[in-house]
Formats: sequence, structure tokens, C-alpha cells
Amino acid sequence: IIKEGQEVFVQVSKEPFGSKGARITTHISLAGRNLVLMPTLNHIGVSRKIKEEKERERLQEIIERLSPEGYGFIARTVSEGKEEDELRGDFEYLIRIWETIKKKKSSAGVPDLVHEELDVTLRTMRDLYTGEVKKIVVDSKEEYEKISRFMNEFMPDTKHALELYEKKEPIFDHYGIELDIERVLNRKVWLKSGGYITIEETEALCAIDVNTGKYTGKKNLEETILKTNMEAVKEIAYQLPVRNIGGIIIIDFIDMEIEVNREKVFNALSEELERDKNRTNIQKISEMGLIEMTRQRTGKSIGKTLCETCPYCDGNGGVKSRKTICNEIFRKLEKETISDLSEAVSITVHKDIANVLLEEERSAIEKLESLLNKKINITVNAQFHREHYEITYL
Repeated sequence: IIKEGQEVFVQVSKEPFGSKGARITTHISLAGRNLVLMPTLNHIGVSRKIKEEKERERLQEIIERLSPEGYGFIARTVSEGKEEDELRGDFEYLIRIWETIKKKKSSAGVPDLVHEELDVTLRTMRDLYTGEVKKIVVDSKEEYEKISRFMNEFMPDTKHALELYEKKEPIFDHYGIELDIERVLNRKVWLKSGGYITIEETEALCAIDVNTGKYTGKKNLEETILKTNMEAVKEIAYQLPVRNIGGIIIIDFIDMEIEVNREKVFNALSEELERDKNRTNIQKISEMGLIEMTRQRTGKSIGKTLCETCPYCDGNGGVKSRKTICNEIFRKLEKETISDLSEAVSITVHKDIANVLLEEERSAIEKLESLLNKKINITVNAQFHREHYEITYL
């Protein structure tokens, strides 16, 4: 039980998201290239993504042999196949960090920051680099040298992959990255056959909808639907990590009548998600064609990182129609002028609303003038938000 005034040593385990605050824990964990150190837990473990039992046992034995008394360690997925000497480097690095943290903690105030994660460049190298990566291309001399030092110490066998980009053409243009960024920010993603998926992120969950779109198929409808759903599976498995989408995900596949086809889609998605570096949990496809799944959240999605809430609609995704705003103004006039003794009314609105009031709703304005026995003047303020208006009694 935590008491008021008690000093507690904690780590932020989850960043703030939307209206949810950061999550903190007293169980400290420090990630290295191959291992995770848990100095407060005496536990030895191996990543569940390492399936081969002999390899799991080998890693377990190495960790138990090298681990100091009282420390906990977990072998990360990338440790698979690594030799003892390479793992020893991670042990020494992580313990050195922990000793530094303890020294800072002993003299720190409250609250105080005693340790900070690697920056995004080095964290990417540590967590995402695998043997499948052919080249790491960097267009900053400073970042290149920083990565080079990091690789020399922790990933010496991979330094050959590092390359400094020195061409005049911007690196994103040269490799087509700008187009990729635009693609991952779009709601709609087209599939090869002409179908498409839409990806909608909310604070509570991410909804993915699958549609046949332009694809009508050459044979029967069920085959068309199966083909589209199978294409969607591959695209969804690609988009989730690329967009860094985590939390609860609901996938609305196109309804399939044949149970075998449902199983095919579910099994295909399960197989694709096995390759995901983040932990996933997937539920069976429902009668309505829905799949509920979760994906480990690791920071903000790329959409939340690169985009801001729309200042015009305040993130609602839409604004009131012009007709709705006009009717709102009419109701307000009828309500507020019942006991008013003024001779005229001035309505200041956005130009789009003014156009509707003076053209489509001209007859409604005239009827209202007759009903209220007041002259109604329409003025425009170009700086107004479309939904904002002001009524002044003259």
C-alpha cells in the first residue's frame, strides 16, 4: 500500500494516449539488443516467439549461467541463434546502466528523471534491425556517426550495412518514402484486385472495414468475397506495424456464407500476425464476419504522430451542414425575439451560410421578417468558423 508522502521509484511503461494518462510500474525493465533486464524480479525467460524448444533451452542455460544473483532477464526474439559472447555484451551493458541508475537515484530529488530511453534513431536500430535488412541509409553525418558507434559496441557484425547518403536529391524522394508516408496516412487502401480496406482510428479502438470495391469477380460472389478478404488479410498485416496501430482492433471482413472460407481467412490472418514483432491476440471470426484482436501498443500510431486534430471540425470528422445552421438560426430568432422590442436584426455569418440565407432560404427570411415584424440584415465575416454566427438586435 502506498502512503501519502512516500517516495516511489517508478518507470513509465505506457505513454499517455488520448485522455488516458501514462501508465507507470514499480517493476523496472531495461531493454538491450538481445536481452531485457528486470532488476526487481528474479525471473529468467525466453520470448514466446522463439518456438524451437532446443533453442529455448540453450538460451535459458546461457542466461542462468551469466545472470548475477537476484537479477531477472528475458531473451528477446532477436537473441535466437546468438552466441554466448554476444549475449554477454548485453548483460554487461544492461547491468552497467542499472548501476548508473541506482547511483543517480540515491542523490535524486522528488520528482526527478534518473534515466531516459535511447532516442528514436538508436531505439530503431536496437529493436527493428534484423538480418533481413540489407542497408541502413542515413543522410545526417552526425546521426551516421552516432549509429556507427552504437553498432561497434552492440552490433559489430552488422556495421557493413550502414551507409551515409550524400546525394543532392532528398533521401525521401530518392527512395520514394514521401509516397509511402502519404499512403499510410490515407484512410482508404486499395487492394490488387480492386477491392479496398478503410482504416479508422478512435481513442477506444481501430476499425478496419473490407470492401469489394471495383472487383466483381469472374465466377461466383463467394469466390469474389474470399479473394478480396484474403488480399485484405495481407494488407492488414502489413498496415498494422507500418502505421504502428495498437490496442483493440475490429476487422469487418465481407460476410462469407461458407464456413471453410471463414476458416481460411482466420488461419491466414493468424499466420500473417505470427510475423509481427508486437504481441497480438486474435479471436475467431464471428457470424457477422467480424474479427476482434489486440496488438501490443508501442507509443502513438503514425497517424497520431504526424497529424493533429483538425482545428475546423475539432476531430469530429465533419461540420454541420449549411441547411442545419440556417434552421438553427431561424429557431433562435423565433425564440429570442418574442419579447424583444427592437426594430431590426443583424445576423453575422460565414460567407457559405450567407449565400444559403440570401438565395435558397430567401423566402424563409421574408416569412420570418413578416412573422417577427422586423427587418433582418445578413452580413458576412470571412474570419468566422462556418458553424459560428452572431445575432444582434438593432
